[in-house]
Amino acid sequence: MKKTNMSMSQNQITEGVIWRQLLIFFFPIVIGTLFQQLYNTVDAVIVGRFVGKQALASVGGSAAVLSNLIIGFFTGLSAGATVVISQHYGAKNIRSLHESLHTAYAFSIIAGLVIAVPGWFLTPWLLTILKTPADVLADSILYLRIYFLGMAAVLVFNMGSGIMRAIGDSRRPLYYLIICCLLNIVLDIIMVLVFRLGIAGVAVATVISQTVSALLVTRALMKSYDLLKLLPSSIRITPSMLTAELRIGFPGGLQSCMYGITNVIIQAAVNGFGTDCAAAWAAYGKLDAIFWTVCGAFGIAITTFSGQNYGARRYDRIFSSVRVCLGMSLGVCGALLVFLVVFCRPLFHIFTTDMEVVNIGVYMLRYITPCYIIFVFIEILSGALRGIGDVLFPTLITLAGVCCVRLPWILLVVPRWHELKMIMISYPMSWIATAVPLILYYFYKRKKLVATAR
Repeated sequence: MKKTNMSMSQNQITEGVIWRQLLIFFFPIVIGTLFQQLYNTVDAVIVGRFVGKQALASVGGSAAVLSNLIIGFFTGLSAGATVVISQHYGAKNIRSLHESLHTAYAFSIIAGLVIAVPGWFLTPWLLTILKTPADVLADSILYLRIYFLGMAAVLVFNMGSGIMRAIGDSRRPLYYLIICCLLNIVLDIIMVLVFRLGIAGVAVATVISQTVSALLVTRALMKSYDLLKLLPSSIRITPSMLTAELRIGFPGGLQSCMYGITNVIIQAAVNGFGTDCAAAWAAYGKLDAIFWTVCGAFGIAITTFSGQNYGARRYDRIFSSVRVCLGMSLGVCGALLVFLVVFCRPLFHIFTTDMEVVNIGVYMLRYITPCYIIFVFIEILSGALRGIGDVLFPTLITLAGVCCVRLPWILLVVPRWHELKMIMISYPMSWIATAVPLILYYFYKRKKLVATAR
């Protein structure tokens, strides 16, 4: 059998210079995730510039929040599979690798189909309870329903690319995302500017592109690895493996879901300020996604590093990786936040020419973005703990920050003082409430793991 560059003997995550290996692993992830973000961003830019601000609010407003809620929950669940696979990979357990791969794939296919059907029928009700402005409701329903039709492809790609990164291959998912993002751009232009299909056109273009990316990832898992090979005939759920994957993944999915639910509630509050504010919030969400992409890429990197080194019992390397990754993340994310604050006005003009929408968006971004640096600590430390299989307490800490700080603020304070800044304040308040106990818990867990190793 022909050997690839993905054999265990060449796995560098459990050896070598940490900062160099982190960067080698990080860059394909962050570039790939940025291209993944471009799916919806390109949709928003094209409809915002060529259809109007109502179309921008339709694509990037309530519909985007709901789709992100669902995808975020599943991504949290799938993180359990990637952690399990990375640990088995580090421990060189071939049989468990095979079972965990096919269980994860079967679960993603089933979940995609289960979500798509009720999603189609519940879309009008969901968008209505979000107080979606009347002039964008019909287009939002159309966009979200078509998006739901491609849900299985979205989940299969997220699962498959996560598995590839779990064994140290962050390049192939990047290549596939670049190909499919370019395809999405071309299809968006054809659908909107040539065939004049508007909202329906960008939704269909997105579904087609995501389906192609899912097929490419599936093909790679079938043909590109010696030690981890997807066999269609073996795609089935192994109960014990699914239990192990959900045990790690469910708390992360619940955590993401709670963030998503609060974002849904916040979106409803923002919609109450009118279409201009909803459009500005939609564009702002695409710009601040740059930060979340970079920060999240560091989180994925440290989760994989932590998982493989935990499987190999290289505990010292776990803690060294956390220090290095935290320092790198603070530096890169800090520079990115400065860029967003300085250049936010021309960036908003990419999405719309409506000056009122631009002014509102600039106010939003400059008010809250500097506080994002707090979240870096949450992302890196929770990622490291997730890699070693410790997800319960980090999830409880995060849920406490959301449920005990952000939700009460949005539900009780914002209605009384109906101002946009009151909505935005809820973010740094909940991040601080989460970061402080999470830092303390990380050092407690580190001390305990060191004592166990002795």
